[in-house]
Amino acid sequence: MFQDLQQQRVMITAGASGIGRATALAFLAAGARVHICDINAQALEALLSEHPQLSGSLIDVGDEAQVERFFSEGLDALGGIDVLVNNAGIAGPAGHLEGLDSLAWRSTFDVNLHSTFYCCKLALPLMKAARSGCIINISSSAGIMGYPLRTAYAAAKWAVTGLSKSLAMEVGEFGIRVNAICPGSISGARMDGVIEREAKASGKRADDVRAAYVSQCSLKTFIDPEDIAAMILFLSSKAGAKITGQALSVDGDTHTLANA
Repeated sequence: MFQDLQQQRVMITAGASGIGRATALAFLAAGARVHICDINAQALEALLSEHPQLSGSLIDVGDEAQVERFFSEGLDALGGIDVLVNNAGIAGPAGHLEGLDSLAWRSTFDVNLHSTFYCCKLALPLMKAARSGCIINISSSAGIMGYPLRTAYAAAKWAVTGLSKSLAMEVGEFGIRVNAICPGSISGARMDGVIEREAKASGKRADDVRAAYVSQCSLKTFIDPEDIAAMILFLSSKAGAKITGQALSVDGDTHTLANA
């Protein structure tokens, strides 16, 4: 479908599971060359073994020095970069703000926001020299709405949205496009953990929290990782050539996060 993505050089953070994995496989299917990173050694090794055409780095994206190694290894493998997908993120602590652990708060920003800064900082000189490039940052529906009991996550994702819109203004003259994707509730183990923690923090049953997430979406469903991957490929292709500076929701029309 996206034939213009053949031989495109793509780097993806947190690419061994969830949205990152779905995106890496979608790019491979389109004929792109892909280098990923992940902090989960077992998941990374399994995916690279399953798909030997992929290359990958075992790193913690919250550490700038390790991100530099990710880029060094990725550029060695690919010979350059055309598309950067900043996908890495953690759920962060759940609970009322005054009871949150300060270290957990900082860790949420390290992974969700600072890693995006580190990767963009390294990719931009190469993209500017080529006068082309596509950067896609994964924000969240929580990055455009309030999110009670998840203030660290929401604050970091709002920052990702702001970073994306501001950076698009800086680099458009170089032919570089920057967009944020705002997923809704993604099906999978990570969301299951979020629901359990929110249930504990709010004193509700996990089934009730899950039902609230479904009810706040007009399509009454969770989003699949492949739905986000499809949007990423669209934005990276010629079909998305004039789209930049946007925060694009792929969330089934999530209309509130206040009921969770």
